[in-house]
Order: sequence, then C-alpha cells, then structure tokens
Amino acid sequence: MHALSATALRSSFINVSTRERAALVIPTDIDGRDWDGLDYVGWRDPKSPLLGFVVAEIDGVPVGLQLRQAEQPTRSRPQCSWCADVTLPNDVVFFAARRAGKAGRAGNTVGTLLCADFQCSRNVRRLDPPAYLGHDAQAARDRRVEALRTHVDTFFRDLRDGA
Repeated sequence: MHALSATALRSSFINVSTRERAALVIPTDIDGRDWDGLDYVGWRDPKSPLLGFVVAEIDGVPVGLQLRQAEQPTRSRPQCSWCADVTLPNDVVFFAARRAGKAGRAGNTVGTLLCADFQCSRNVRRLDPPAYLGHDAQAARDRRVEALRTHVDTFFRDLRDGA
C-alpha cells in the first residue's frame, strides 16, 4: 500500500457524511506506519471505541470505510473473514458498514467478522512452522497475503458498488 497523508485518508471515505468525514479521528502515528507491510490501514476511534476505520487501495485509489462494531460479543471464537487465520493472537469481532451512496442513506449495511484491531496484514505475513517435509512456508505466506488482498477488495467493492 502507498503511504497516505492524514488529508488523503480523510478524503477517501465513501460511506460517511460530510460532517462525519470532518470529525474523523486520524491516528497520530500515521506517518510512522510501515506502509510496505500493509494491505490496508485500519484503526479504532479512541473516543468512540465501537467505531473502526479502514482504508484500502481499490483500482489504485484509496477508498475508506467506517465500520461499527456490534455491541454484543460473538458466542464462540470466530475466524476473521479477511485473514482467515486459525491461530489468531487477537480477538475477532463483528463489524457492520453502511453501503455507499443512496443505499447507505436508506440504511443498507453489510457485516463481516474482522480482527478487532485490524492486524490482518501482520497475521498473514507470519511465517508458520513447516506443516510437513518439503512444505514451502514462503509460498504459503504469499498465498495468504494474496487471499487477504482479494477478501479486502471484494468487501470494499461490494460496499461501494452494491445496491
């Protein structure tokens, strides 16, 4: 992912109102992020802990989404829909996001299970121990990274283009 300024992050959001966009809290450490190791950038609002924000590059353009975490916890230990990591070192929670445009203004939302603090990029890049003799751990990691990018892209396109 290319490095983005706070202004570029703020202007990328497609499922918020102008007032909500102006009130977005951009992380103070945004300039210090390892952009090369990110497939998307995500953060939580410290003042509103149920709000999350993710920005990904879709067709080379940054697109941002505001997510809202469900207040009720899940009943079992779920798997993240994006990184699909079965050995997660973090919590997975249910998020809902308004669709962009007219559908979102009508209350149409899409939900998904995601790592609570958006650690997917780190999770998929972890080198796992060899599963069997001759296992190519690097190739397995590359497949996980590609799968994450596909899952993120599909989710963003659904919210942007879906009805």
